[in-house]
Amino acid sequence: MPLRAKIDESKLPKMAIAQTNGAKPKTGIKVIIVGAGFGGLTAAIECVKQGHTAVIYESFPSLKILGDIISFGPNAGRIFYRWSNGDIVKKMRSISIDLTEYGFNIHKYDTGEIVINQKSPPKDETAPVFNGHRGELHEIVFNYAKEVGVEINLGHRVQNYWETEEGAGLVLEDGTKVEADVVVGSDGVRSKARTLVLGYEDKPKSSGYAVFRAWFSNKDMMADPETRQFCENGDTFNGWIGPDVHFLFSTLKGGQDCCWVLTHRDSADIAESWSFPGRISDVKKVLEGWDPLCTKIISKTPEEKLVDWKLVYRDPLPTWVSGYGSASTPGHGRICLLGDAAHPFLPTSAQGATQALEDGVTLAVVLRQAGRGNVRGALRAYQDIRYDRVTKVQKTGETTRDMWHKTDWEKVKRNPESIQFPREEWIFGFDAEAHAEEVGDEFIKKAGKA
Repeated sequence: MPLRAKIDESKLPKMAIAQTNGAKPKTGIKVIIVGAGFGGLTAAIECVKQGHTAVIYESFPSLKILGDIISFGPNAGRIFYRWSNGDIVKKMRSISIDLTEYGFNIHKYDTGEIVINQKSPPKDETAPVFNGHRGELHEIVFNYAKEVGVEINLGHRVQNYWETEEGAGLVLEDGTKVEADVVVGSDGVRSKARTLVLGYEDKPKSSGYAVFRAWFSNKDMMADPETRQFCENGDTFNGWIGPDVHFLFSTLKGGQDCCWVLTHRDSADIAESWSFPGRISDVKKVLEGWDPLCTKIISKTPEEKLVDWKLVYRDPLPTWVSGYGSASTPGHGRICLLGDAAHPFLPTSAQGATQALEDGVTLAVVLRQAGRGNVRGALRAYQDIRYDRVTKVQKTGETTRDMWHKTDWEKVKRNPESIQFPREEWIFGFDAEAHAEEVGDEFIKKAGKA
């Protein structure tokens, strides 16, 4: 069985890693990445930074500014801060929510009373927090990847993966065969690479929950005196917590844009798809008996902006690397999984995208440390360094959801802080690059020259 990283992160020496534009000496390692999401782009950027060549293949034919809100914790901000001498975080900050003054108001679902205002933590310039529009933030990272020299091939659907002892690559839908030293599957929960790495098809399951979500302008909110309060005084963040349901509502860009997500019980079949057009009437049914202000907010949402998103669940994977694990695990150790392809997160963790970034940074560092002659040892070390941390962070999505959905209101009355969104130092204070630099050689050595 693979060795897992059992290091006490709190006792690691803090390494100061400066902002940088420059890359390290060329390693001769070529990395193909499938998927141009945040995880794939970050892996590519970090590979260039570490001296590798990075090439991305993405099935979408063009970049589209799609989606709604996405969160990046300070452990992601620490990564972004090191890009382009801080210019990237400045661009991201300008379109992200600023809750320095407002904080997070947590309401009781039926009465609407504010149980507690959770203050925003002090700002740390070197580890900023971002909550903003997924597509707009993605565009900034996408453009930066191109700027640093990542080759991005859009409109290229992968037909198959292949690998040998000496290399790995892809067969594209048009029959083109491309080759590299490493292939990274970073194309989400339905990644084709999962089947190759595991040796069997790992079908998604319903998590038992779904999310209604929307992003829209403040026009109708401003027209109603009851809802105008959320848009006329800057950015806001409010959450209503109830039995097996929670409703989070934000206004951003100084109150110009509105965004909400409603997590609720759902047993729908997710065999074919997990994202559907939503219906306002269905949302209102979930919120029957709730604070009328919630329904007011929902009624201001244009139905064409509403998405019904079924939360996909997968059992933890035994391995993220081909040929690594049990004797029956297929492959030659040159294909690995990253981000949601390896470890899908529930939204209540607020760490899914951030953990994909940590994956990308770690992979790039250990590839440099191991060198082209030991790429397979690097991939094993990547998994071993990341596996236990990711598994532990994944669980916070369930614990936070259950804390809210099964709230003991008598306990909350005695201790309102018990309902606050967890901000744990072992998650937020983590520095993926410093950690990989510190322990990488040790785990490469333990992985052996594969």
